[in-house]
Amino acid sequence: VSSALEPLNLDCQAPVPTSLCAAVRSQLELGGVLLASDEEAKYHLKIRNFEQDRRASAITVQAAAAEYTLRHSVNLEVISADGIPIIASTRLSTSESYRYDDTNVLAKQREEENLQQQLSDRLAQQIISRLVPLTEERLQEIRDGHSNATTPANAQPAKP
Repeated sequence: VSSALEPLNLDCQAPVPTSLCAAVRSQLELGGVLLASDEEAKYHLKIRNFEQDRRASAITVQAAAAEYTLRHSVNLEVISADGIPIIASTRLSTSESYRYDDTNVLAKQREEENLQQQLSDRLAQQIISRLVPLTEERLQEIRDGHSNATTPANAQPAKP
């Protein structure tokens, strides 16, 4: 992640799991990104609207679940301290399937917990990959585009 996003504030709101926030924070810290409080940050990374889903994706001839699909989704948004949307609210999701065996419930529970952590790690990687293209030049383009969009089209330039 570019140092152009520094200092960055990471803002996770419930029901976003702490494991996902911790994974994003860890990735940012490993990348050397300076994290700051809300007041000190130039940019705010907001992670919102976490949803998880578990569905039977295959059934046995006895109508019991043979396979489940786990899905995690979250919204990501990056806003500058002066309110310019750098990355508009974007939905990210990841999923994984696993076989279920009702004769080995405890092992399958552990497997599901492990997959839940893997899904959080994958979402964290997706979030980081969305931040990578935000270089100083790209941030300036976004700012210029935002200021041009907010300037009225019929505004007359000031006379010298």
